[in-house]
Amino acid sequence: MQHSFSRKGCPYDNAGIESFHASIKKEEAYPAKLYEDFEVAHWAIFQYIEGFYNRNRIHISIDYLTPEQMENLAKQA
Repeated sequence: MQHSFSRKGCPYDNAGIESFHASIKKEEAYPAKLYEDFEVAHWAIFQYIEGFYNRNRIHISIDYLTPEQMENLAKQA
């Protein structure tokens, strides 16, 4: 496995993860205001990713399917 690093001034390799981080911030972290401690924050973000982001949230890059739907289609093929 080889890491993919973009050239200086060419940030396109990081677009996917940057979008993911933006989604977590807008949909989970910022609306929650403050978490009581690290464990509460860790659990809330885990629940967001596993309970909503991977199961219910559609993604443009995979033809408006959820990651779970895409995975199920791949298993059937």
